[in-house]
Amino acid sequence: MIRMSSRRLPLTQALRLQGPSAIWFKPALSVVVSTAPPNLLLLALGRLDLALYTMAGSLCALYGHQRPYAARARVLTGVVLGMTAGLAVALLASALAPGPVVLVLVGALLAAAQKTVCESTRVGPPGNVVVTFISSAALFIPQTPGQVPAHLGLTLAAGAWSWLVCMAPGVLRPHGPERRAVAAALNAAADLADQGHAPAHPALHTAWQALRSPGVRPDTTRRALENLLLSAETADADPGRLRVWAQALRGTGPVPQAETTHPAVPYPRHARIPFKHLAPIASRTALGCALAGLAALSLGVGRPYWALVTAASLYQANVTLTWNRSVQRVVGNLLGVLLFAALTPLTHLHPVTLVLCCLACSFGAEALIARNYWLGSVCVTPMALLITEFTHLQDPGTLITQRVLDTLVGALAGLAAAVLVTNRRAGDRVHDALTAVENAGAHTEHLLTHPAPHALPAARRALALALTDLRATTAAAQGEWWQRPFPAERLALAEQAGHRTLAAAVRHRAVAPLKQDRHGTTEDTRP
Repeated sequence: MIRMSSRRLPLTQALRLQGPSAIWFKPALSVVVSTAPPNLLLLALGRLDLALYTMAGSLCALYGHQRPYAARARVLTGVVLGMTAGLAVALLASALAPGPVVLVLVGALLAAAQKTVCESTRVGPPGNVVVTFISSAALFIPQTPGQVPAHLGLTLAAGAWSWLVCMAPGVLRPHGPERRAVAAALNAAADLADQGHAPAHPALHTAWQALRSPGVRPDTTRRALENLLLSAETADADPGRLRVWAQALRGTGPVPQAETTHPAVPYPRHARIPFKHLAPIASRTALGCALAGLAALSLGVGRPYWALVTAASLYQANVTLTWNRSVQRVVGNLLGVLLFAALTPLTHLHPVTLVLCCLACSFGAEALIARNYWLGSVCVTPMALLITEFTHLQDPGTLITQRVLDTLVGALAGLAAAVLVTNRRAGDRVHDALTAVENAGAHTEHLLTHPAPHALPAARRALALALTDLRATTAAAQGEWWQRPFPAERLALAEQAGHRTLAAAVRHRAVAPLKQDRHGTTEDTRP
């Protein structure tokens, strides 16, 4: 039996602004530095019509800024290759497809595949939206099969430049991402310690993930950062000292030395999300994009990919969040076309001003989008409209009318698909997460009474990860319209028991006695 959630769909909450991201300037500057040289070079050569292909590679600079540089290199490589692969499919479809209806259907399937891959691999923001924007736009660019290799070569060249731009700061501050993550965890632990609660497990887990990312090799600095995290995990951690350490991690100064030492303990990671749990999201994306594109075609809109991209950008973890994103997208796009209208007299003066305004909009989008998606969309919308003028200047009134119409059509079609395609898998994920918490809690409780050398830290962290995943999957399931009966009582009991066990494990580490060996040497027996 399934039931319908009674969650409200508020408007004001969707538009509320948040604080700026701590590193908002990094993706904002990176995308400008990655985009400017290729665009200016094409302008000098009189081939600004090729800018979409170079921008496909340049926009890869938006990814991976939270990750350590070794892990960032792998992610950026995957993004560049994925962007190129999606563009290749789109260009070949443009060259070979018999008509626009087929192109829309190809775009919908491609958007669903891109959404699934980005969610499964947890690539992080901006997720699938950028790659879907590029591939969908490329579907409706006239193309011949012989042109495809050269155009893909431009994308790979620009992508390689983006890779270098994003990796360059590592020369001056090679441990910057790890230091920021550990500082955030120390501050979170200090705040919660002041309030008498357990350490901030999600922030601590994020910091551990940064230090133990694939490809990241341990060194003196990372071991010192791990010792700071271990100190933050103790029940008797001093909030004042944690904040002093967090402040010291800014810049490039030496890492504070904590008294804690630790063995090499494996840290659990988030597993890839199985496709069976992503199937509803993929189905929503495919259906919504197809409906949006076909509706735009039936209305005679010249660029149906705008409606398709609008639908693709809406889909979040559940229907409630999708509604919020729909509101944000519509408000941001409507304000964005007004900004485009204001910029038009300037952009039509000279191609240089057109390129510079596009760069300014790309910077503004990344600077503002962390405050709220709609605020970033105010800059994304004119940027997308300006890109269409790289081939030739167009009537602004026509562009604005088509963009507004496509936005409304895409939002309505996308939201309709989210409601029509029910996600009953959300309840299954809650049951799986509950089982994981119960199993991790039982294992940790066993180690509290039957200690094994160095086993308790790994068990404690596995329990913290399971509790974090449970909270995320529960929030996602509660935001769905239709779902199986929710195991509210089991959920409450599992969370309470898990946090009690977690607190006991932290106290066990803090008060584990020091024992002496037969020679009188003091030995630290804390796990």
